[in-house]
Amino acid sequence: MQIAKVVGRTTATVKHETLAGQRLLIVQPLDAKGQADGEPQIAIDNIGGRQGDTVLLTSDGAAVRDLVKKENTPIRWAVIGIPDS
Repeated sequence: MQIAKVVGRTTATVKHETLAGQRLLIVQPLDAKGQADGEPQIAIDNIGGRQGDTVLLTSDGAAVRDLVKKENTPIRWAVIGIPDS
């Protein structure tokens, strides 16, 4: 699990079938002190995160496959929650 801040949204006109209908967010992973930890990433979002929100991400392949209901997917990150303040 990784904490990240939503910095924007993105779209793709050509994409893998498992990305069809998925909302794509640009998220900045954060370290324990709330500072940027690496490069921004793209994550699917079924929770409804908005720009400026802090979200919980997973890169667990089994969890992502369960979310999209497909065995082969190129999705690496998925939003799994929005922590309480």
